[in-house]
Amino acid sequence: MAVTAALVKQLREKTGAGMLDCKKALTETQGDIDKAVDYLREKGIAKAAKKADRIAAEGLCNVMVEGNRAILYELNSETDFVAKNKEFLDLLETVGTTLLKSDANTLEEGLALQHEGKALADIIVDATAKIGEKLTLRRFYAVEKTDTMHFGAYAHMGGKIVSLSVIEAGDDVVAKDISMHIAANNPRFRDQSQISQDEIAHEREILRNEALNEGKPENIVDKMVEGRLNKYLKEICLVNQPFVKNPDITVEQYAKENGATVVSFLRLEVGEGIEKRQDDFASEVQAQIRS
Repeated sequence: MAVTAALVKQLREKTGAGMLDCKKALTETQGDIDKAVDYLREKGIAKAAKKADRIAAEGLCNVMVEGNRAILYELNSETDFVAKNKEFLDLLETVGTTLLKSDANTLEEGLALQHEGKALADIIVDATAKIGEKLTLRRFYAVEKTDTMHFGAYAHMGGKIVSLSVIEAGDDVVAKDISMHIAANNPRFRDQSQISQDEIAHEREILRNEALNEGKPENIVDKMVEGRLNKYLKEICLVNQPFVKNPDITVEQYAKENGATVVSFLRLEVGEGIEKRQDDFASEVQAQIRS
């Protein structure tokens, strides 16, 4: 597979590695982006697990709660300027209110909902024509809880990041504190029971190759790897992370001190996984590859 400027750019954004290192990694892995990430990590050039994909798409996320139902959704625009306009903010509110008051649970069901005699999908198309930018309801999640549970809803930077926690017992203040932590620390799992054995095995192999490439003696590598693996697993699990308001305790300890248990959580960030516009950067990368 040809190593294109777009591939180099994508790998660079994922890992923070230099362009020449990215080009070499892609060449060594025949253009496989995932294998190239692993290659750079094994060489100690990038710590991919600690880097998030850089965000390109604009718009806002939102989280709304009413009774035992909560929703999180993302409405995208082409520019940040439009995302600040009153028309866009009104559309964001209309979409959210309609979704919240329905029993829709999927994006398809949500887009089919009626508001003032018109489907949400058509309302978004009309707004696109009026505003002059393509607008998209990209994703939508509905969460239900029981009467003994509490929602914690939190929006950061006006909706660039939103989070929702569900806790058993405790109170709304505890739930919101945990949601603030989720927004700030971006955990991937609630606890280690949610991590697949395949992912653990893959990470163990990466860490082992990384240690060997660092020149560590093979007779101590396995012990080192297990230590690093346990540290990594704790870093990506919500309950094991140092609590943002008091790093001396974990999120799980904070919840327990307040008589609560974390049940689940969701976190949305605008543009996650959407590739940036190319602009002139691709030409710049291509020129450096050729040189």
